[in-house]
Amino acid sequence: MTAPALPRSPAKPRVASIDHLSAMQLAATEYARGAELLARLEPAHWCAPTLNTGWDVRATVGHTVGMMEMAGSMPAMIRQQRAALRAARRSGAPVSIDELTALQVRLNAPLTTGALIAKWHALAPKAVRQRRRIPGFVRARTMPERQLVGGQLETWTIGYLIDVILTRDPFMHRLDVHHATGLPLQLTAEHEGRLVDDVVREWAGRHGRPYTLELTGPAGGTWGTGGGEKLCLDAVDFCRIVSGRGAGSGLLGTAVPF
Repeated sequence: MTAPALPRSPAKPRVASIDHLSAMQLAATEYARGAELLARLEPAHWCAPTLNTGWDVRATVGHTVGMMEMAGSMPAMIRQQRAALRAARRSGAPVSIDELTALQVRLNAPLTTGALIAKWHALAPKAVRQRRRIPGFVRARTMPERQLVGGQLETWTIGYLIDVILTRDPFMHRLDVHHATGLPLQLTAEHEGRLVDDVVREWAGRHGRPYTLELTGPAGGTWGTGGGEKLCLDAVDFCRIVSGRGAGSGLLGTAVPF
């Protein structure tokens, strides 16, 4: 059965708003933060359910490791994307990130937790190195497959994927693991605050309406155009809501990809 056509976003291909060098520094720090979290997990933590329906902590880590493997190797990227595309075509569904993430979970499911942690440590520097090496003319190209965000299909540049999404993804999943396990969350203005700021600015650009936003916590701050809807909430909760992990009304219903 053919899935119904989804509306396309009229916007130009989305580009990264963070410069490449800064993006790679954020990526290296995020992978390191994730490794520190894995070292703190107890055996019981791995089966704790997360806010991602059907995923426990182990599946979440499996996906993140799979994404790091894709980012660190062009052959791995091609293999994963082709397999995900085949899965989407078999199901008749629009091509989306869901097929790719499900594939990554399956590929890493046979590994022990110790092997997953070891793989994370081995892949992190490779992922940063490979992402850093991608030249500007490649990052400026448009990805061949449109992505589903907020019910619309939109186009991304390769640079948006490399410099933004591939760091937002492990950041959000680190938040997922902390939420699932109850382990204390490390937040700083220098790292998490920079990621949150980029999310807020993209969110504001996506809805395009007047707003005043105050986000509390070490990664928070104040943004706004003056007037419009006034919002005050925790910075982590804001990211969870706009990522689709919580219900958001009004301007908080505007989706931002992670």
